Amino acid sequence: MRFSLQCRPLNYFVVLLLSISAAAPGADRPNIVVIMADDMGYGDLSCYGATALQTPHLDRLASGGVRFTSGYCSASTCTPTRYSLLTGTYAFRGERTGIAPPNSPAIIAPGTETIASILQRAGYATAVIGKWHLGLGGPGGPDWNGDLKPGPLEIGFDTCFLLPTTNDRVPQVYVQDHRVPGLDPQDPLWVGDKKPSADHPTGITHRDTLKMDWSHGHNSTIHNGISRIGFYTGGHAARFRDEDLADEWVRRSVDFIEKHQDKPFFLFFSSHDLHVPRIPHERFQGKTSLGYRGDSIAQLDWCVGELMSTLDRLQLTENTLVVFCSDNGPVMDDGYHDQALEKLGTHRAAGPYTGGKYSVYEGGTRTPFITSWKGRISPQVSDAVVCTIDLAASVAALTGQTLPDDACLDSMNVLGALLGQTGAVGRDHLVQQDNGRSGSYGFRAGDWKLLRHDRESSRNMVVEQQLENTTVPKFQLFNLADDPAEQKNVLDRHPEIAKKLQQQLAGIIADGRSRPVAAGK
Repeated sequence: MRFSLQCRPLNYFVVLLLSISAAAPGADRPNIVVIMADDMGYGDLSCYGATALQTPHLDRLASGGVRFTSGYCSASTCTPTRYSLLTGTYAFRGERTGIAPPNSPAIIAPGTETIASILQRAGYATAVIGKWHLGLGGPGGPDWNGDLKPGPLEIGFDTCFLLPTTNDRVPQVYVQDHRVPGLDPQDPLWVGDKKPSADHPTGITHRDTLKMDWSHGHNSTIHNGISRIGFYTGGHAARFRDEDLADEWVRRSVDFIEKHQDKPFFLFFSSHDLHVPRIPHERFQGKTSLGYRGDSIAQLDWCVGELMSTLDRLQLTENTLVVFCSDNGPVMDDGYHDQALEKLGTHRAAGPYTGGKYSVYEGGTRTPFITSWKGRISPQVSDAVVCTIDLAASVAALTGQTLPDDACLDSMNVLGALLGQTGAVGRDHLVQQDNGRSGSYGFRAGDWKLLRHDRESSRNMVVEQQLENTTVPKFQLFNLADDPAEQKNVLDRHPEIAKKLQQQLAGIIADGRSRPVAAGK
């Protein structure tokens, strides 16, 4: 019988149009939760081979999704990786993108396209909860007793609840949207880089009062028995206790999820674990054999479990894409005597890789990277190369949003790989950096890895995640397929490959972008 449009009722066309819309690219609008660890190495999770401790919640996340063996962050320090994750642009292209000081003004300019603004435009409720470390306020820096703007709300987030810098830097207060909550006007908060008075207690003058001693650099203002980088006074009613950070991040995140369970939401859960000072809650202290660093891993694993159980309780798991990653590789002694080295034993925080935090060797930027979406992603292990910088372009593709040509300049759409789709590939090259706008670069293209050290002072090896002032050549070449630990510099054996990679890296840096024009359209 011949099909006739006239014999079909109106509601048939409604159903037909809805089904076509649902099948169209970008029609899916899952909730998106990005969980970022701090200073976590490739070998720090039991699902990545750790045996000295167990991470059951993260293992469960990995067993139900994609566990990447070539998942990267874009830099081996925190501020540049966070900048790149949000903006989709390599941090070496930006200004003031090295590790931010306590009084840093906002590093990402208001109105900049970010993963948050992309999703906000797609109808998502957006929040960042946890460590920020991307500066607050205008050119003069933060007004700690007034409006802290610009900040996250000026680049696409509807709300935020932050640790404003990083917890080894002052001040130890929260920031909620544009204000420090709980401030007493009679006790104003002051933050500076010079000692405010001759009798101001510091980790040097009052070292015998500390509950965690410093090893280098972290010897200024004391709070909660721990000395920090920088100076501050006042704001006592607003100060937090280090041990309570993880609980507060979880409480605020659960509240956000519950409030927005009926519409798509984006949550950037930016943990401070495992960054120094490592002071997990008392109930986690002593849970592992690795000291407070291992205990902080156990605490972070608990956080992931709490978030996942919330999604389960609200029946949101099958409509939520979860991404777990880290901002850089591991470090043991990062300024405090917390027995991370003494209790390391046979644990290899960077797994089989050389280097760690501050390094462009693989251990500095190749980290745990997991994606999970129950019912949508099939359990698997993937060797596709993906990076946190790619999340912006990938979620734009997922939600049907167009990227302006002048935004997200280095973010690649690797959505197929993130979703574990058969035959999907990741990116074919990746630039890795250490800190700021100059220093060291790593350039991976296929199995080849070129290291370029632009400053003599940056030419240091990282052994067991500890910096050593060992001079290395300006350029090194490794074949990661044969030498994943980057022990054999084969530049002299393959000069033509080294020259080609040097030219490619220089071109990417000079061109100002690596995402092809209109690639996101």
